[in-house]
Amino acid sequence: MQAEKEEDEDDTSPEEYVAVSNFTGSGSDQLSFSSGDALLVHAKPSPEWWWAELQGVIGYVPAGYLRQDAAEEEDTSMEDPWQDEEYFGSYGTLRLHLEMLSDKSRTEAYRQVVLSNSASLRNKVVMDLGCGTGIISLFCAQLAQPSGVYAVEASSMAEYTRQLVKQNGCEEVVTVLQGRAEEIELPEQVDVLVSEWMGNCLLFEFMVESVLLARDRWLKDGGVMWPSSAALTLVPCQANSYYAEKMAFWERPYGLDFTPLQPLAQQEFFAKPKFSHLIEPDDCLTAPRDVILLDMYTLQVKDLEEIKGQFHFCVEKSGVFHGFTAWFTVRFESLEAGGATVELNTGPNSDPTHWKQTLFMLDRPVSVCAGDSITGTIVLCRNPVWRRHMNVTLHWSINGSTEDTDNCQVGTKSFPMWR
Repeated sequence: MQAEKEEDEDDTSPEEYVAVSNFTGSGSDQLSFSSGDALLVHAKPSPEWWWAELQGVIGYVPAGYLRQDAAEEEDTSMEDPWQDEEYFGSYGTLRLHLEMLSDKSRTEAYRQVVLSNSASLRNKVVMDLGCGTGIISLFCAQLAQPSGVYAVEASSMAEYTRQLVKQNGCEEVVTVLQGRAEEIELPEQVDVLVSEWMGNCLLFEFMVESVLLARDRWLKDGGVMWPSSAALTLVPCQANSYYAEKMAFWERPYGLDFTPLQPLAQQEFFAKPKFSHLIEPDDCLTAPRDVILLDMYTLQVKDLEEIKGQFHFCVEKSGVFHGFTAWFTVRFESLEAGGATVELNTGPNSDPTHWKQTLFMLDRPVSVCAGDSITGTIVLCRNPVWRRHMNVTLHWSINGSTEDTDNCQVGTKSFPMWR
């Protein structure tokens, strides 16, 4: 029995980890630390957030910012920081392709781009990067007359894409190449590089890096990028139903006081962003604003490490400020001078897409009045270890418009975005 007791004690003893990057906690339940700090991890309640101790202070820390020790660092350095096996494996099945192809707003936008530029695509060479089932390549082959289309796909779906190209009579135009963008070889440079690289909150999963590398290697001088530009849009919002479902529920369920569970609910449900959120236009407290703009011709891979935007919103109606909602828009320039630009908007005033919107909840809601201003910054910081992940940090300041309102309320919160 004594041996079993000692073994149990060993199992529950804290583990030592080392921080590989700086982290600024938001709220009293998160620890701030610097790269190189030694932390003791007491519990791992979720894959993303662990309960750890630093210099006698205990709080939640993002697991992706820690490595166990020097030996572990050597071992894990051999792992793929891009998680390619998992990432490309998910695109080797039909589930994600069904979701994307069923997204009419997304798919029709790309079809419209090809159709409206069909004359200018004649005799051009096109690369379709991350082609999936090859639908954009098929659009090019059937709606225009390019001299060639290179359909590049790293997942095992490429085997089926070849069959689809042949089945649709496009094998004379479309060549399917299986491999990563960083590794494939083309016999020539291309006039147009088209890709559907966008993720949640625009950059999540960072497929955009592969697009930029392909641009630098294979796009001709004066060639065209589709999308040509992108914008991340933000709006302060209400989220009454979501707040009631996840937080207010614990106030009096079945006539019992469950409020001690609210801090746990806050950490579990509000510490991470809510993907696939559908915001009602009436829940926007202000007019939305583009906070980050990307030019796909000048954007560099090194720029992806940290992208910062600023915002200044004027509250248009009194309400409860629960958080921020984000979405993105991409634009496709015309190949013809003066031609119309095609736009794909994933916001609440457009037809829903499979991306929907992303909700970032504050720890505590704040009442705001018409005329109040909400200013601050948003920072998209790429995870230093796992390259498809990122951290979104929001800093905000609420300035009241009347003398009866507190002069200023400030807040900061970081949200890890993990695969």
